[in-house]
Amino acid sequence: MDAPISILFYLKRAKVNAQGLVPIFQRITINRKRLDNSTGKFVDPEKWHSEMSKMKGTSEEARLINGHLDHLKSKILNIEKILIKKDIPVNFETFKNELTGIKERERMLIPIFEEHNRKVEELLGLEYAPGTLERYKTSLKHTKDFLHWKYSLSDINIEKIDHAFIMEYEFYLRSVRKCNNNTAVKYVKNFHKIINQCLANGWLAKDPFANYKAKVKEVIREFLNEDEIESMINKEFVSERLELVRDIFIFSCFTGLAYVDVQQLTRNHVSLGIDGDKWIFKNRQKTDTPSKIPLLPMAMEIVDKYKNHPTCVNENRLLPILSNQKMNAYLKEIADVCDINKELTFHIARHTFATTVTLSNGVPIETVSKMLGHTNLKTTQHYAKILDKKISNDMMILKDKFKNTNQMKLDKTN
Repeated sequence: MDAPISILFYLKRAKVNAQGLVPIFQRITINRKRLDNSTGKFVDPEKWHSEMSKMKGTSEEARLINGHLDHLKSKILNIEKILIKKDIPVNFETFKNELTGIKERERMLIPIFEEHNRKVEELLGLEYAPGTLERYKTSLKHTKDFLHWKYSLSDINIEKIDHAFIMEYEFYLRSVRKCNNNTAVKYVKNFHKIINQCLANGWLAKDPFANYKAKVKEVIREFLNEDEIESMINKEFVSERLELVRDIFIFSCFTGLAYVDVQQLTRNHVSLGIDGDKWIFKNRQKTDTPSKIPLLPMAMEIVDKYKNHPTCVNENRLLPILSNQKMNAYLKEIADVCDINKELTFHIARHTFATTVTLSNGVPIETVSKMLGHTNLKTTQHYAKILDKKISNDMMILKDKFKNTNQMKLDKTN
């Protein structure tokens, strides 16, 4: 919001000269901050009108001095108009810079983006996962390539970024980089975070994203059905390596925990819940939101199976999980062996928990959302799919209800 400007002319009586004249000073007040400057004019104190902030009378001297003061006042009001025309907020700092001719240091996009990524890197393992850093590094690379492709520049002043810039950037991602809709939206969203940072710091007066709208297309998420889970559980593996990967994947299917959260689990994360049974209490690495998950018998069986494993004993881990890359590589082998015709990754376990294990068995989506550590149901809806089987079961209950109601009506009629 623009601040009002107050202009006052006054006499600095302490600085009377040898002729007994006193200098006229100008005071500009914005946001309760004052800027006092000499007008360069002197006047007999007896001829000064304090309330009107001007010299008394219509003499030639009075006309010259008052004309000079009016000119200074017009100059102040003109600076205010210039700031408004430039879409620069009117405050003490911006006014003073415009008045004195001092220009603010140009802020360039790439150093701001690089500084953001540096802070993300320093907070790895605390607030950010390695994958997040990689996404921002890729976003920065795309931004640099776009600047070179569109403007033949290595950097750009953030004040030059407008709606047209955003649209051209999105077009570049879709056309030149061949990104699909959701990937393009993701990179623009990463870029948006940098712009939001600039807005929050007061470096930008206008949000270039104000009229930008992007819609993420829903992706069909894979999950295992009951038969596929059963097939995997009952499969006997010759390789201990595949058996271990299978067990930890099934553990995630029955807890809904993401890879990084399973990796971080220690025995301290397991304690008695409100029902007296064992629960997992852990804040999610990705969002730092709490997950409270009752341990189902299958998950508890897997925990017990590996409690004496050397990795669990020596490193205080709940499960001896391998690297995410190795887990995903071995899961593809397991899918082949179990005749599961799906691109199996560890994250599918989380979707399986949300859909097949919980929601399809009558667990309300609000409860599923809480166990997954989501902050809103919309996110949960991306994970949990309502299957035809559940629709059929739910509608069967409704049919029976209507059937009983209609039967009662018929009995009354008869």
